[in-house]
Amino acid sequence: MSPSIVGRLRGALAAGRGGPAAPSVPAGLLELARTGPAPLRGAPVDPDATLRIAAIVPSFRRGSGGHATIVSLLEELRRRGHAVSVWLEDNEGRHARESPELTRRNFAEFFAADGLQLQTDRGAWRGAEIVLATGWQTVPRALLLPDVAARAYLVQDHEPDFYGASAESLWAGWTYRQGLRCIAASPWLAELLRTRYGAAASHFDLAVDHSVYAPGRASRRGDLVVFYARAVTPRRAVPLGLLALGELARRRPELQIALYGEAGALQVDFAHRQLGVLDPQGLANLYRQARVGMVLSLTNPSLIGLEMMACGLPCVELASEPMLASFGAEGPLELAGPDPLELCGAIERLLDDEDRRERAVEGGLRLMAQRTWERASGQVEGALRAAISARSDERAGRRP
Repeated sequence: MSPSIVGRLRGALAAGRGGPAAPSVPAGLLELARTGPAPLRGAPVDPDATLRIAAIVPSFRRGSGGHATIVSLLEELRRRGHAVSVWLEDNEGRHARESPELTRRNFAEFFAADGLQLQTDRGAWRGAEIVLATGWQTVPRALLLPDVAARAYLVQDHEPDFYGASAESLWAGWTYRQGLRCIAASPWLAELLRTRYGAAASHFDLAVDHSVYAPGRASRRGDLVVFYARAVTPRRAVPLGLLALGELARRRPELQIALYGEAGALQVDFAHRQLGVLDPQGLANLYRQARVGMVLSLTNPSLIGLEMMACGLPCVELASEPMLASFGAEGPLELAGPDPLELCGAIERLLDDEDRRERAVEGGLRLMAQRTWERASGQVEGALRAAISARSDERAGRRP
């Protein structure tokens, strides 16, 4: 790779990042080290009854797919009759200068969480049948909250991989060993948690909102390729994708290339459009116009590829272990190795081969027809009830 390309990519990522990030320190970690976890409630809980579920969420920003998933699941659990509360653990201090009203309003607006009120003050805590951690930064707080019958952990990705060798990576791995029942966002991830960390883990299948992400009637543009270029998220492998698109633009200068997902401008030296952070309807409209989409996942599969498939957009992804385990080598995604020329070739195959493209569209639509948040919330509900049953068995002295 030439020094000029490396320099441009570093500049692009710095522009997207907006400067170095502050360390992410779990606020309750030192307290937990001093006191240990709060005792679990001794009174038995009927595992078949309606539950009070308290979910703890980390700091958030517009466009966070992880928070969108949490909200989708919690809204469905609320529709199933459970009493759901949401509690902010502002580990980044991102919301410290906001009023509680603004933080709650932003949460509702960013993630269409109209049915959920975000709690920013733990003084209002009144206990719950089960507390649900939703990111590694929230686990210490989940262990410290009192008057709880059981604990669980919604794991959307292998979060130690989000960091290099660091305290954050150590802390993230530590959370999987704290005895919380893990509910992982893929079978691959659940197996990883069981084998590497000895965690009790089941899985749910990531889904999409089919009222938003669905095929359209308008004709697609044959010259439009779109790439999820969220540079602030290293696991999206944006530099690799930009190299592939640079080669694609050299080979096919007539193509229209659109980048999206990043609030800041990326410094890219091929012709393109930068669309910024789009709302769900804007994303669906983009996916219905394009001919080929690309999103790169170095860890657990991204929601973005699922949303593309639900809109009938053929999608290029990395042939990584998680993607192969989740979708198969002959599945609806066009998988390629982590090489810019291979990725460029995968895009070209979908552009040039109509039969291949149609197979990808039909396979993606078939897969996504089964992926609903109602079904996913049922999987999560079953895991929450299993956590309560396991706690009841432990209380009674029975082995799980």
